[in-house]
Amino acid sequence: MPDTLRDAVLGGRDLQAVLLESKTRVPPWRTNAVSRRRQIERARTSDARIVSVAAPAGYGKSTMLAEWAVTETRKVAWVSLERTDDEPATLLPVVASACSSFSPIAEDVVDEMRGVGSGALGRSAPLLAAVLASAPNDFVLFIDDLHLVGSPACQDALEVLLARVPAGSQVVLAGRQEPPVLARLRAQGVVWEVSSDDLSLNAADARTVFDAAGAAHVAETDLAGIVAKCEGWPTGLYLCALVARAGGDATSVTGDERYVADYLYRECIERLPEPTQLFLRRSAVLDQISPEACNAVLQIGDARRRLGDLEAANLFLVPMDRTRSWFRFHALFREYLLGELERSEGADAASALHLRAAQWHEEQGAQASAVEHLLRAGDFARAAALITEVALTMYEQGQITTVRRWFDELGPAVLLANPTLVVFRTWAAVLLGEVVEGEKWSALLDRVDTGLFPEDDRVLFESARSMVRAAMCRHGHEQVAVDAAYAIEHEPLTSPWRAQALHLWGSAAILRGDSDTAGEAFANAIEVATVVNAPDTVILSEPELALIAIDGGLWTAAAAHAQRGADAIDANHLEGYPTTAFALAVAARVAVHLGDRERGERLLARGMRARVGCTHLLPFVSLRVRLQLAKANVALGDRSAAFHLLAECDHLLRKRPDVGVVAAQIEEFRAGLSAEPHRGGTVPLTPAELRLLPYLQTHLTIAEIGQRLYVSRNTVSSQLSSVYRKLSVTTRGAAVERAVAIGLLGG
Repeated sequence: MPDTLRDAVLGGRDLQAVLLESKTRVPPWRTNAVSRRRQIERARTSDARIVSVAAPAGYGKSTMLAEWAVTETRKVAWVSLERTDDEPATLLPVVASACSSFSPIAEDVVDEMRGVGSGALGRSAPLLAAVLASAPNDFVLFIDDLHLVGSPACQDALEVLLARVPAGSQVVLAGRQEPPVLARLRAQGVVWEVSSDDLSLNAADARTVFDAAGAAHVAETDLAGIVAKCEGWPTGLYLCALVARAGGDATSVTGDERYVADYLYRECIERLPEPTQLFLRRSAVLDQISPEACNAVLQIGDARRRLGDLEAANLFLVPMDRTRSWFRFHALFREYLLGELERSEGADAASALHLRAAQWHEEQGAQASAVEHLLRAGDFARAAALITEVALTMYEQGQITTVRRWFDELGPAVLLANPTLVVFRTWAAVLLGEVVEGEKWSALLDRVDTGLFPEDDRVLFESARSMVRAAMCRHGHEQVAVDAAYAIEHEPLTSPWRAQALHLWGSAAILRGDSDTAGEAFANAIEVATVVNAPDTVILSEPELALIAIDGGLWTAAAAHAQRGADAIDANHLEGYPTTAFALAVAARVAVHLGDRERGERLLARGMRARVGCTHLLPFVSLRVRLQLAKANVALGDRSAAFHLLAECDHLLRKRPDVGVVAAQIEEFRAGLSAEPHRGGTVPLTPAELRLLPYLQTHLTIAEIGQRLYVSRNTVSSQLSSVYRKLSVTTRGAAVERAVAIGLLGG
């Protein structure tokens, strides 16, 4: 789509921004709907901080929340969730954005909500929880469709948020099932629950439904029978009303809920004109519906009029914004329509629609949505190609869980048939410090046979593979130089990976003690990375230049490089990624040297936390991180912490012994440290203990935490005792408070 047309459609805004805005808008409430005033008032006056509205599809959960929102006197925030929100890096920014309606500082932390793994739980969730706790006014935060974000990571993050809801405010959770977090909250007595029994309609309510739907002619005796057969199910009653309005017999309904739904939907749909039925079935492939999307996907030109007609007829079309530019179908109705699409037109027709939807979303710059449609269409080849384009960006945005889900849907055969995806899958594991996955995928990467590749493709793949090998340093520092040199020679000047190749060439020079070559390579890497927007390379290269300056006694120059490295972390919202630890450690050293002890301590705490993912998969980076953290600790007077970091270096060196001069630098530092009397100090939390720490904010049992971390209950118990000892506390709550105070959680 040309930019001018896209601007006309989206008002000059990115499609993702438009959809985010629609997710945080309070949906309109139909005033002729059955009122839930009694249930709302009981929940409002319950003094419960958390309200759970859990019921199957079709019980009016969203309608109840919408009525509550428009009649609420306190500040209101709204979040409608989707399947793609099922990871903290996506969920927390959406919630933070919604909270700007009642908190002046919420917008300031929206960009801080990204993070991966325990980083989201350890930093992003506490930051957002603090927003809730410090709200200047009482508020109600509505979170709808919670069943779509059932992952343990999201449930843990939600628990951290819900623990800080202040008295006088409420968070209302609505979904098809009771959220797992509810059991732990229920034990605290802070939950008010609304179930399907509370939302079932009686005969008087049914009268309202039938009258509003234009079926006032149905007799009271018939109405009572319909209510009994539908067991008070609101959607079933509404469907019966539509059947009655169209002249059908609504009293003939029998069967269980699923059967009733399909029967009644069919009764309603088959009474509509065929063009309307066709429009309904085909537009159901869209998660979010707009006139422009419908016109493109259905290849028509009058979607705006048709959507207006459907909304006027109350055919389960839910507006997502106040201008009624975006809609979605009621979930259960959409499920029925999609089934009907395949039944009446075949799977090929559905696939064709998904392919056109993918094309439209890709043209709007919504590549993630395009991937979802390609996967549904079964076009794994195109999906794989598009994932290749967006995976790096999504990694940097903390959406690695979504990318992994895509990989799972593609399946091992498709992945292994796409060597570029194998490269990315390996890099993701290596950069995140996932040892088992990293070893597995790097082995698969090594086994890729390039013999049948076209020459250009073979060279590019070998360049990519050589960079992974160089970073992992499995065959010694001299081989690092060989692999990096290959990448430098063959990676095109226009490649987004060229900056990475330059950084690795600089690293190879560092390993052999050639700071001049290293400095030139790092400077070039930063220049290229800035052009192609590769922040990881900037974050890794700037501290290298800072250390070269420090070795030359040029602390002012070092401060400038260190600042740029730290700034790149904040500007790109990469807090929590292992690759940030090096920049934070060097920046801490520089800050302390220049007399800013407070900033140095803050940076050091962040660096110590980020080192969790610095494993032997990135050996020379992980070793240099710990060496700089040790030096920063010594500068702050904590020699004990430095010795413990050296012990971690020893563990890494046992796995990767040949790291060139880095090993000698570690020994030189150790010798200097040992030459002075040991005067005590702190004992830092180990990486394993830092992984455990965020979970202490939740009410997960020790066994449940073990399941999250894939370790035994006994291991967690032992680590917990060590955490208590090192933080000088005796309870989980005290450990969390102490961790927040020293910067290991939150800020």
